[in-house]
Amino acid sequence: MTLDATLSVFRAIGEETRLRIMVLLSRGELTVSEITTILGQSQPRVSRHLKILADAGLADRHREGAWMFYRLGAQAQKDKSLAAVMDAVDLMTASEDRILIRDEERFTQSRVARSEQAAAYFQENANQWNRLRRLHLPERDIETRIVELAGEDKAELFVDLGTGTGRMLEIFADRYQSGIGYDLSHEMLAIARANLDDAGIANAQVRHGDLFTLPLETQSADIVCVHQVLHYLAEPEAAVKEAARLIKPGGRLIISDFAPHDLEFLRDEHAHRRLGFSDDEVRGWCAKSGLQLEKVETLSPSSGADNKLTVKIWLCTAPADVRRLRTRSAA
Repeated sequence: MTLDATLSVFRAIGEETRLRIMVLLSRGELTVSEITTILGQSQPRVSRHLKILADAGLADRHREGAWMFYRLGAQAQKDKSLAAVMDAVDLMTASEDRILIRDEERFTQSRVARSEQAAAYFQENANQWNRLRRLHLPERDIETRIVELAGEDKAELFVDLGTGTGRMLEIFADRYQSGIGYDLSHEMLAIARANLDDAGIANAQVRHGDLFTLPLETQSADIVCVHQVLHYLAEPEAAVKEAARLIKPGGRLIISDFAPHDLEFLRDEHAHRRLGFSDDEVRGWCAKSGLQLEKVETLSPSSGADNKLTVKIWLCTAPADVRRLRTRSAA
């Protein structure tokens, strides 16, 4: 780190409000309005402090519609020259200082409010969700098999496309250093954030984003997951192609969705565009995207009138030699 950059960092944290903000961000991601409420200060003042922290690399920000989200700077947490600074901020989360204790109480209140909002939305839509779940094997059985197929190697970056409630980020939380989920629904993102908060998962984040054009570098992810998403899409092949773009050589793509079925009511009542996918169709998408379909898992419904949907899990890999050829030809 240069002298100017170092001075910028120390200037940034050398002020009470900004130091309080750093402690808050070490607890989790927050919006500008949430930070404003916790600190009891005006939004222009808080925004000015946040800009200084962001310019120093101590905070990361991203816009989601009209909202701006902030979290502790990812690069700052990796920079060895800032280890002492980041450790000091972490230690302050256990401080007995009355101002920091009050900030923590208000932080907890903001999390409770977020959970209540998410729960209210989910409650309104619970009947539709529950009806669909009764059509296939229990979610727990499906999730267990997905994790088993993914392997035990820990990923540096795990990406969940169409993250919904953030469930894949939850069940893989101990398998990645950093996780990120994308979804177009602001309501579902609110639920995902609340679920990650409740589960105490600090190494994952969710973002508003179009899974056909994601703001991630090519070959940056070790594992990409697309769980029960493709049947909603007009162009599922394009989503697979974008997922393949993200995968590192030797990385994995996990797709879970339905086998072909004839439940037409899912189109009208649940907005399904496709009634399942065949192994050959998925294999073709993988081949066009430079991936190999390694394993196929078929989870057939149990006996009973309601269980009519077969769930498929497709494990695809990005061979190192294939990825190199595709990269050279693209160049």
